[in-house]
Amino acid sequence: MSFELDRQAFEGLGRLCADAAQNCIISAPDPAGMERIEARFHGSAFDMHRHDTYAIGVTLHGVQTFRYRGATQHSLPGQIIVLHPDELHDGGAGTEDGLRYRMLYLEPSLMLDCLGGASLPFVRDGVVTDSAFCKTLLSALGPLERELDELFVDNFLTLLMQSLSRHAGQPSKPIGRTARRAATLTRDYLTENLHRPVRSEELEAVTGLDRYALSRHFRAAFSTSPHRFLLMRRLQRARRMIAAGEPLAQIAIEAGFSDQSHFNRQFKKALGMTPGRWSALVRGPAAAAAA
Repeated sequence: MSFELDRQAFEGLGRLCADAAQNCIISAPDPAGMERIEARFHGSAFDMHRHDTYAIGVTLHGVQTFRYRGATQHSLPGQIIVLHPDELHDGGAGTEDGLRYRMLYLEPSLMLDCLGGASLPFVRDGVVTDSAFCKTLLSALGPLERELDELFVDNFLTLLMQSLSRHAGQPSKPIGRTARRAATLTRDYLTENLHRPVRSEELEAVTGLDRYALSRHFRAAFSTSPHRFLLMRRLQRARRMIAAGEPLAQIAIEAGFSDQSHFNRQFKKALGMTPGRWSALVRGPAAAAAA
């Protein structure tokens, strides 16, 4: 399988990666709920971790090796990786040639409107070979410097959901109105109160449901818990602050963590590496050391 890639953009990214000892992560400017990256690694990249977004990407060079749902998977150039929210996985290069890939991290809340009330599609295999799916994905994943306008995102998400649903194999079950309403109200409240502790009683008051029914409905809609959603939004803010060059100790407090040790533990559990390692990959070793 082959596809056209933007040569000039890739050469520029290659130079940036070389400055980081051939290992780097480059992020794109994206609308809320989406995150696009290009990553280049040699050897192991990420320890076992899980996040509350879909991770959907294309391997560009090398062999992408990762453990997912109890099995070791391998993705070759042109193949697509689909990781469901809240599923444990790791990742790295499967050969000495190294690895380069582009990945889209997509919050489930953006997907629900495209699905017409159905639940999120679950692609069991983790690695997919599909030229039409790959073309759709690459329309958003390259070049990363291009900002995605609203009309493009609407069409892209529609096509992406069609591809995911096709590979899910089974029709998605519908999500009831009560579940969807409660999940949406909870998501919005957590997003608005990101920087402070949120108690179960508050969510019960907002939704009119008890905490256990609410937790079930939230997971049915977004494949994660309210607690994990809040944690991941805090870590998302922390990553933006890291990219901006703010000190890690300051980031821990401003992102809503009790101290830097708590921040470090949660960051590694969610992203598979420490904040310091992440900083070195997105900013370069010298800049990370200065932080």
